[in-house]
Amino acid sequence: MFSNYLIGLREGLEASLVVCILIAYLVKTDRKDALKPIWTGIAVAIALAFGFGCALEFGSQELTFQAQEALGGSLSILAVGLVTWMVFWMRRTARHLKSELHGRLDAALAMGTGALVATAFLAVGREGLETALFVWASIHAASDGTPRPLLGVALGLLTAVFLGWLFYRGALRINLARFFTWTGGMLVVVAAGVLAYGVHDLQEADFLPGLTDKAFDISGTIPPDSWYGTLLKGILNFQPDPTTLQVTVWLLYLIPTLTLFLAPPRTTAPTPVRDKA
Repeated sequence: MFSNYLIGLREGLEASLVVCILIAYLVKTDRKDALKPIWTGIAVAIALAFGFGCALEFGSQELTFQAQEALGGSLSILAVGLVTWMVFWMRRTARHLKSELHGRLDAALAMGTGALVATAFLAVGREGLETALFVWASIHAASDGTPRPLLGVALGLLTAVFLGWLFYRGALRINLARFFTWTGGMLVVVAAGVLAYGVHDLQEADFLPGLTDKAFDISGTIPPDSWYGTLLKGILNFQPDPTTLQVTVWLLYLIPTLTLFLAPPRTTAPTPVRDKA
């Protein structure tokens, strides 16, 4: 449940901050007439993300078991790729997010209503589609037959909306770079578990070999139906009997990705100016 709460909080807060920046800029520049197109674009983006999530969930139920596993594994790997790109992108741009959005909004204001709708839709829609895909993949990986994964996502999104409102009202100051670094690091750990589960799905679909080649089996020590087994599965997508390929992929993704993500950003030294002879 915690991993899904983290996804909802992280992705939801990104979208909330984007909305707050757009709305606050229009209010401060006395362009309240442009608020309606912005809210229209936001509403369309939310509806698209929700519809995409429903299509993934209900569409996959009509498939055969092998096709479901193949689809789940493929989309899990795609979701991990998108989330990895997103956390690195946000780490680089968090400090400049406000100025970047202001520039886009100025250009849209000059072009008219349609451009405003498109700007809001694109700014929020990308986050919404990424969130829907990664949430679906994470819930699919951590599914335990209970509504807890969905509850975790819902609580995360509600927390994000509340924090966004506080940010807009000026009651909350957020160090965006630090926040997205810490949550991004935790999200990389969650993504590693989703990736390993996606590989397991592809093994069950006979797309990848090694389904019976277990790296270890500690089901007796950590039973999957125990409270601590359930907790580890909910947080880290932990599996007590993973295949060798799962463990290999998990390590090959987690160690280099987390190392690169947490490494201090490079600073480019200024080029010395040579005196002309």
